[in-house]
Amino acid sequence: MALCGAASAQSLLGSVVDVIRTGSFASFPTDWTVTVGIEGRASPSYYGSGNLNIDPVPVFSLRPEGKTARFRSMRDSPSIALIHLGGFYAGPTGRFQKARKEADHDELRGLGDVDWALEVGFFAEYWATGWFRTRAEVRRGFNGHEGFVADLSADFIAPLGDKWSLSGGPRMSLATASALQPYFGVDVLQSAASGLPVFDTKGGLKSVGVGGQLKYQWTQEWASRVYVEYERLVGDAGASPIVTERGSSNQTTVGVGLTYSFNYKIR
Repeated sequence: MALCGAASAQSLLGSVVDVIRTGSFASFPTDWTVTVGIEGRASPSYYGSGNLNIDPVPVFSLRPEGKTARFRSMRDSPSIALIHLGGFYAGPTGRFQKARKEADHDELRGLGDVDWALEVGFFAEYWATGWFRTRAEVRRGFNGHEGFVADLSADFIAPLGDKWSLSGGPRMSLATASALQPYFGVDVLQSAASGLPVFDTKGGLKSVGVGGQLKYQWTQEWASRVYVEYERLVGDAGASPIVTERGSSNQTTVGVGLTYSFNYKIR
């Protein structure tokens, strides 16, 4: 919901900026397009897990009526484009990482819990053409981990007739040691309790992969999409005994969703 709601925040922020610049609420849009929906998503139970969890994901977005929604991949973190120069966008971004609970997974016995983490930072994306986008995010973690994470991606967007569109491209993720250690490291006490060898993580390349989505616009109001994101854990993330002995370096997320859009007028 946060991912889809990012477009709403961006639209609202732009309208507020117009109000401040002009000093008149007459510039604030009264006609909006609202999108609601639901997705079913199967994703790894935790970083390095060989099992999947299936969860419902609500969808919500809001934009001024008549404005085309910007392309977003499932991998994008919620963000607000405060800078827009031609095909270049940049601004703040953030992501929430849920807690990892030892009691929820037999594979984590003896490793203890990892608290939730909030990652905040900046993103930049560039549209070389209307069908090719590159994007970079750099985020700093708080609470569950205190390190830095960088996600890089590229997407080719191809319309297939009037109703179909296909998009996808390569992915890469890097992280510092302090961002990896809570999820992939094993200290002396954890080793004694779990039976896994001691493992200290080092920073560097975390994963490489590819992702894509296929969208079908049934009518002006109804749309559906399916997507898949695959990443292979590499470096110390892939070498961790949590992954090699009790999990998998192959991490796949699959989802399918349906949305409905309608116009709403603020009176």
